[in-house]
Amino acid sequence: MTTEADSFPRRHARTLRFTLGAPRSFTVAPDGSRVVFLRSGSGTDRAHSLWVLDTDGGGERVAADPRALLGGTSEDLSAEERARRERSREGGAGIIGYATDAAVELAAFALSGRLFTAELRAGTARRLTTPGPVIDPRPSPDGRHVAYVARGVLRVTGAEGADDRALATPESEEVTYGLAEFIAAEEMGRSRGFWWAPESDRLLVARVDDTPVRRWWISDPAHPGREPHPVRYPAAGTPNADVRLFVVDLAGTRTEVSWDRARYPYLAHVHWSAAGAPLLLVQARDQQAQLILAVDPDSGTTRMVHADEDPTWLELFPGVPSWSPSGQLVRIADEGGARRLAVGERPLTGGQLHVRAVLDVSDDDVLVSASAGEEAAAAETGEVHVYRVNELGMERVSQGPGVHSAVRAGGVTVLVSAALDRPGSRAVVLRDGKTTATVRSYAEDPGMSPRVTLTQGGARRIPCAVLMPRDYAGDTPLPVLMDPYGGPHGQRVTAAHNPYLTSQWFADQGFAVVVADGRGTPGRSPAWEKAVKDDIAAIVLQDQVDALQALAGDFPLDLDRVAIRGWSFGGYLAALAALRRPDVFHAAVVGAPVTDLRLYDTHYQERYIGHPQEQPDVYRRNSVIDDAGLVDAAEPHRPMMVIHGLADDNVVVAHSLRLSSALLAAGRPHEVLPLSGVTHMTPQEEVAENLLRLQLDFLRRSLGLTNGDEPR
Repeated sequence: MTTEADSFPRRHARTLRFTLGAPRSFTVAPDGSRVVFLRSGSGTDRAHSLWVLDTDGGGERVAADPRALLGGTSEDLSAEERARRERSREGGAGIIGYATDAAVELAAFALSGRLFTAELRAGTARRLTTPGPVIDPRPSPDGRHVAYVARGVLRVTGAEGADDRALATPESEEVTYGLAEFIAAEEMGRSRGFWWAPESDRLLVARVDDTPVRRWWISDPAHPGREPHPVRYPAAGTPNADVRLFVVDLAGTRTEVSWDRARYPYLAHVHWSAAGAPLLLVQARDQQAQLILAVDPDSGTTRMVHADEDPTWLELFPGVPSWSPSGQLVRIADEGGARRLAVGERPLTGGQLHVRAVLDVSDDDVLVSASAGEEAAAAETGEVHVYRVNELGMERVSQGPGVHSAVRAGGVTVLVSAALDRPGSRAVVLRDGKTTATVRSYAEDPGMSPRVTLTQGGARRIPCAVLMPRDYAGDTPLPVLMDPYGGPHGQRVTAAHNPYLTSQWFADQGFAVVVADGRGTPGRSPAWEKAVKDDIAAIVLQDQVDALQALAGDFPLDLDRVAIRGWSFGGYLAALAALRRPDVFHAAVVGAPVTDLRLYDTHYQERYIGHPQEQPDVYRRNSVIDDAGLVDAAEPHRPMMVIHGLADDNVVVAHSLRLSSALLAAGRPHEVLPLSGVTHMTPQEEVAENLLRLQLDFLRRSLGLTNGDEPR
């Protein structure tokens, strides 16, 4: 009998899905002598420390310990810092982010709203006295200054703590300097709002005015004495924040950067290196047109370097656009049916690779993250590899099957790899292609190995993972649990061990668990991802149905007992399944779903289904509910468990409350589980653990299964 303290749900929650204790956030010194990273002290310790590994001998040492720096006191996070962590889905504590100078000798980080620096060669850290609470401190490239944001003011201080001063002060409470707006952080992958010049004499600074953005209120009904918390939320079809960009020197003199902000309001990416003028990527609101602009830092004028158009949408990619050291433009583009890397005007990859991100650009090559192209995808289902690409060809850096990423500088590469046959991830230090060190991981072993088969289902060869109970030895059909995300930017079928742990736990309770990545999910081809344009609901749901029915020919699946569970987009998909295809799905766990698509944000929603005022019928047919109630709900009624955090500021609880009201009005059975104080994440140990147990109980009841043994 497994005790409650060491049950999988408890351990999964306590370890933040077995991620605590694993090294992360690597930076390599340009001379290759040091690797800097974050790691907590054990598999249950949430407080991350800053570490340095010396590549010559492979020895590790702590550069900054948050407990020592805080003197044993607990962390006190500002509302702004909590919001930043929510946008990045950060559940850890201690030092959760840092930045370095160009030589990777000085690091700066915020801890409990205070500014700290660490001398990485000496391994010493100290606090600088500054106004707070401090957000996103970043040393200048020469290491002589540190810029940071405090209460919306961009400030700079000397690296020794002298001459702290404001460089850009907000004109009103709705204005900030140096921070990313909600849309940039949540949807564009841009978490920062200022960038140092390579010469360390000035910065590019984003000014965000949230005045146009509509105000929503987040309250906790469990604590009626607390005032509701206001948030500026740019829902689909409503105004966005006004974002401008300034060049600011160390005396505070400002020069505005000019571009056609009316046509291209989204500031998606900024790159400033010694290889050329600052680069901006700006997008039209419909995301069907974008410009790469070079900035004259003296005048603020811009010139077009490259323009893109796409009739569906233009995807954003990590690491680009940027300059190569020789001054050529590096970009990723959807061209000729493939996702290609281009340097200058020349594509360096073709249909054999589906490029995902640029990891590093050197004089000799470009380091990219990529999966196999459309034709070779079946042989490498769920795999992501690291490649060196140049005009002579490409070389795969990661060798074994799995999911790989890398950081590189100074001839040293840190390769981080996960595989199906081992838990967690492994970080190795490579020099000239040979392993010189391994960065230790303190992550806990989950104590289970998923019994997973990677395959493809249906005529469209939908990537699938099928998990069976580890003690299953017969051929008796099992009740099925579909466990998808199923939407954009959410690949679930991966060749890695830990992403399947929760699915395996459900499988061990007597289910055959199916994870299917249909059209709209990443990693296959541009056409695969963009097939959902204007018809996201019907297409993603049909692919789940097709995958399930195809797999039933090869696996012992009981199609008379099929449930589905999901969170966020997966919750939306689960609600669609129960309401529109009750002939296939017999119960649904609907977690934090987007039900009324008009209540989700501009950049995401308008990319896939346009502007609600221009395409109201598209919004209606893709939503779960509208003003009249349920949309296209079929008979018979299927039980649903709706779960939502009351403090969620991304998918607000109004989505689930409106769904519940519509279900009630239609006389449809459902259960609602409100989570007091919980956001879109569920990092609280007791909440995360009991959510799994309550879902299992609901699924057993809804499918008419016996309770059987105590969950493991």
